[in-house]
Amino acid sequence: MTKLSVNINKIATLRNARGGNLPDVLKVAQDIERFGADGITVHPRPDERHIRYSDVYNLKPLLKTEFNIEGYPSRAFMKMVMEVKPHQCTLVPDPPDAITSNTGWDTITYQDQLRDVIGELKSAGIRVSIFLNPEVRLVEAAKSSGADRIELYTGPYAEEYTKARTQPQNLALFNDYKNTAKEATSLGLGINAGHDLNLENLRFFKLHIPQLAEVSIGHALIADALYYGLENTIQLYKRQLQD
Repeated sequence: MTKLSVNINKIATLRNARGGNLPDVLKVAQDIERFGADGITVHPRPDERHIRYSDVYNLKPLLKTEFNIEGYPSRAFMKMVMEVKPHQCTLVPDPPDAITSNTGWDTITYQDQLRDVIGELKSAGIRVSIFLNPEVRLVEAAKSSGADRIELYTGPYAEEYTKARTQPQNLALFNDYKNTAKEATSLGLGINAGHDLNLENLRFFKLHIPQLAEVSIGHALIADALYYGLENTIQLYKRQLQD
């Protein structure tokens, strides 16, 4: 079954809004594991507006499932990742002021940079995934850079899925995802996915990309938890990922 990694950035955003420790990010992460999630994802940014670098260090000894750290490979980020040694590092081409991730890597243009960074991470035994737009032409360069997996950027898919309710032709975009996943699989790359996946669009994505190894979901899952409760919401998402 495809694994569910829960991104806890929004929990940290809520904590930071009041300057105290409510909610307790570390305890929530442990509870998310206890409620059935297969992993925890964090995406620390330079301004630490949600997850702080100290959170990342404090989470590592507490977590019992897979730990995935996302981010742009600045020197500060790389130093932290090399010290924490998560199970997986997902490289994202975010500028420092980005509100959220909104595109994948141009693996052709930045192949040399990626190769150096990935080599450093893999020397520490860290699995590496590259955030990628659904473009077949970028897959071979992702493989050549040394990545173990790609994470398909699913923002465009989520937007078109909503439109397809009244304009089914819009979902033709999904062919790009299927073809990119097929190419990656043929080259021995694992497939992850993330961004704007939710209870409405997740099942379709899973059914049509059966090689999907892992999804990382934060914003929608935490929003749903306001209505359904965190434990129940995690189970609802896991059901969407069943084979």
